[in-house]
Amino acid sequence: MSKTRVIYPGTFDPITNGHIDLVTRAAKMFDEVVVAIAIGHHKNPIFTLEERVELAQASLKHLPNVEFVGFDGLLVNFFREQNATAVLRGLRAVSDFEYEFQLANMNRQLDAKYEAVFLTPSEQYSFISSTLVREIARLKGDVTKFVAPVVVEAFERKLRQGW
Repeated sequence: MSKTRVIYPGTFDPITNGHIDLVTRAAKMFDEVVVAIAIGHHKNPIFTLEERVELAQASLKHLPNVEFVGFDGLLVNFFREQNATAVLRGLRAVSDFEYEFQLANMNRQLDAKYEAVFLTPSEQYSFISSTLVREIARLKGDVTKFVAPVVVEAFERKLRQGW
């Protein structure tokens, strides 16, 4: 029997407790989970790709069947390169569904083998977004409820560097 391999793509700038929740749950459902960290040129991330990979690794080190890969380019091409079974996407709200539905159908047009799996976050994480967490951190607010301690420390370093 072949192994199931799911890709969870995103910029993860930063990885949040909502992301951690989805990866933890996916790790129970799939043999292998690839946290695919996009370079994210269009989002102008505050953390470098290397920092985002390190933060994701540190936040999810307790899961042995999870790997971390930086990538650039079309997700459907990365899907093929990784020989993936499916792509995992999180849905927080109806607006997420509309976008993700369109994206999944477009990717399926590019590759008929493309499958998308959607998970909703646990209720206590349903409102968390990286964008909101970044803004709270930038304004020197407390983000400890929303991210792993290693991410809090990374924000503190960025603030000391004049972010």
